[in-house]
Amino acid sequence: MDVSQVLRMNGGDGDYSYSNNSLLPRKVISMTKHIMEDALTNLYCTMNFPKTLTMADLGCSSGPNTLLLASELLKSIDKIRLELGIDESPEIQIYLNDLPHNDFNTVFHSVSKFQKNSSSPSCYICGVPGSFYTRLFLPKSIHFVPEMINTNKGNIYMSTTSPPSVIKAYYEQFQRDFTMFLKCRAEEMVSGGRMVLTILGRKSDDPCSKECCYVWDLLATSLNDMVAQGVIEEEKMDSFNIPQYTPSSKEVSNEVEKEGSFMIDCLEVSEVNWDASTDDNLNLSEKDEQGYNMGKCMRAVAEPLVLSHFGESIIEEVFERYMNNIKISMSKEKNKLINVTVSLTRKG
Repeated sequence: MDVSQVLRMNGGDGDYSYSNNSLLPRKVISMTKHIMEDALTNLYCTMNFPKTLTMADLGCSSGPNTLLLASELLKSIDKIRLELGIDESPEIQIYLNDLPHNDFNTVFHSVSKFQKNSSSPSCYICGVPGSFYTRLFLPKSIHFVPEMINTNKGNIYMSTTSPPSVIKAYYEQFQRDFTMFLKCRAEEMVSGGRMVLTILGRKSDDPCSKECCYVWDLLATSLNDMVAQGVIEEEKMDSFNIPQYTPSSKEVSNEVEKEGSFMIDCLEVSEVNWDASTDDNLNLSEKDEQGYNMGKCMRAVAEPLVLSHFGESIIEEVFERYMNNIKISMSKEKNKLINVTVSLTRKG
């Protein structure tokens, strides 16, 4: 399976679209806003108040969060400019990047309205389809970037029952991919340019810890139940693996230092509830609804991969089971997603 051809969020504006199930990423954007503002302030001052700025949102997806991040970038620049007493607004180019099958149509339909309401009269937006593990932009043109062969039987991700060879394969793939990502951005960014990355990660040193693997374990449970009932072939199940690695802050730091093109300005770990609107005061029926919302969020993320590998006939049953497993889990305990955010400066 060519992951770059199927890895995307659900498009459109339907019930299971990413556009309507993206509260968790919105919460993360809010939680990490201060890191982005610090990076932009340092950039703006260091670059001696440039008249033009070029920014890139890598992995922009589609829906309200895409242009929300662009809006936050413009507001931050405007706020910084006024605080520094600079009268003239810079012209800003924002590149929105994601894989080719991302729903760019939904994004582009919203651009004209966004530009009318923008705090910057001179803001230009364009889409850049392609993997960010390859070169995407001209050399030294970007100022700011906000943004397996082993047997893993019975699992779709790293798990406590995965053999050491699988854990090693995932980690080594992360090292290769993240190093390539840094090398590509280093070629594209200007000296002194800033990049803020927020990555799904973990606090624990254990790559199979519950904080990063449990949400996929529940999907594996759903698929394994269907294997036991003869709905899914066992060989099909064993050949399915989620193409994601959740690094610790130490692992992120190590790869940045080894690659050598960037200096770390800030490194923070944050956490967010599985459902961004979870409240301790909710009654039982409302908590059940929270599980339903989390189930829809995960479907928006995982459905294209599951559909590509297993086919359309089992999709509804898979995600009905998965949603039910999520509801049961959330009724018993509080689960969180961990994010690692790192602010970097391109070395001279």
